[in-house]
Amino acid sequence: MNPRLVRWIDVAAQRWLNGGGNTREMLAWPPGDGWRIRVSVADVESDGPFSAYPGVSRWFVVLQGAGVDLTVDGQLHRRRRGDPPLAFAGEATTTCHLIDGPTRDLNLMLRKASGAMSAAVDGAAWSATTTQCGLYSAVAGRCQAGTLDIAVPAHALLWFEQAPPSVVFHAGERPAALIGWWLAATPSETIP
Repeated sequence: MNPRLVRWIDVAAQRWLNGGGNTREMLAWPPGDGWRIRVSVADVESDGPFSAYPGVSRWFVVLQGAGVDLTVDGQLHRRRRGDPPLAFAGEATTTCHLIDGPTRDLNLMLRKASGAMSAAVDGAAWSATTTQCGLYSAVAGRCQAGTLDIAVPAHALLWFEQAPPSVVFHAGERPAALIGWWLAATPSETIP
């Protein structure tokens, strides 16, 4: 159970094909185009469509900025920092309108896998019901899993390829709202 720690600042930004922003791929498991689990942080600079990912389940939350209006298959969803994750199908026709300037957003994408995203609560134990899990930290703190005690900087992904029975995140500062997000995933072994 040796988790991987990836800081946002250490990941190279990749420009979107439509020019509307940048993406930093924090995790692709397994690596390459055949990933089943993908975690990314996107800087959205202008209004526009989301790329289609047929057969992919997506979760989306706003990390920074005023938020966005996402229209998913014709249904409007307003999302601001601290709102619960929005789950939607990757093949859905999705467009984004910035509420008031650029945003930074966290994305969990699962292909041939099941899982979820949920808000982390300071000092509360969390148990994944999946085979892999992770924490995206909005603030610096410490993550404890069994005998492990790991310093986690702000804006980093701590990923366990083998989910521990439970994990706890203790924020190093007392933010007004969000401290981070738990991410959970189980790749399907039965789907070719």
